[in-house]
Amino acid sequence: MTDSAQPSAADLADRTGLDEQLLGVPVPLPVLRDPLPAVRLDYTHFSVLLRTDRRLAAVAGVGIDGALLQDRSRSGIDWRLDPRVPADQQTGEAVYARNDLDRGHLVRRADAVWGATEAEAQRGNEDTFFLTNAAPQAAAFNQGEELWLGLEDHLLASAATGQRRLVVFTGPVLDPADPVYRGVQLPLRFWKVAAFVDDGRLGATGYLLDQSSLIGRLPARAADSPPPPGAFRTFGVPIADLAALTGLDLDQLAAVDRLPTVVGQPAGEPGVPAGWVPLTSPDQLRR
Repeated sequence: MTDSAQPSAADLADRTGLDEQLLGVPVPLPVLRDPLPAVRLDYTHFSVLLRTDRRLAAVAGVGIDGALLQDRSRSGIDWRLDPRVPADQQTGEAVYARNDLDRGHLVRRADAVWGATEAEAQRGNEDTFFLTNAAPQAAAFNQGEELWLGLEDHLLASAATGQRRLVVFTGPVLDPADPVYRGVQLPLRFWKVAAFVDDGRLGATGYLLDQSSLIGRLPARAADSPPPPGAFRTFGVPIADLAALTGLDLDQLAAVDRLPTVVGQPAGEPGVPAGWVPLTSPDQLRR
């Protein structure tokens, strides 16, 4: 498959998805606890569990091998529908047209760009541009360098500089009360869980980011204008709480949650559930 080609289902038949043994212990893609309509889609180095009723992923999981990361350009790669799923079960381009919404990568492009060969890394690069790996995000949220991007940078840098392996799960919180826009419910919150092996033991940390203040009237903006300013909040969150919010089975990772040793004790901010730690700087992630 070339950068500009529209793939067929046959083109994707060789995709093996998330390597669940990458860390040396099995870390599978989480499944939904309730029997909701969903389909697993495998790509290069990552997999997506698509909630077909919401037309968005419930979770995307990527394995990152820091020793094999490559630097590949995104130039010439267009967003595309996955041919293995009917178009009306995916969130297509119409939702993102002439407004302040970005196609927010769930599996970050750079996280999948690795492999023993350039061809393997390039497949990972291209595969992250399937719309099943995107969710509507306010431009200031998606492009902001405050914490969500800082978190992604921290995780990737940790894998690259230490030549470590990580498994990262990401997704929107698909709340039934999410607002409807152009026939799609827009998620107001996004979450991430990073799994790793430290001193021979599996560990994990969980995070939640809220973009509620940026999703409002969705004013149109010119393509060359900067995204509007806006506040969003990131929290270190117990993985058990993320399981409750998402309906996903995260029991394995909740059992090895390292939150207290990573971000410290709960800050006690009014309105924040017990155990949630508001993060104000990416430096807190390095404790």
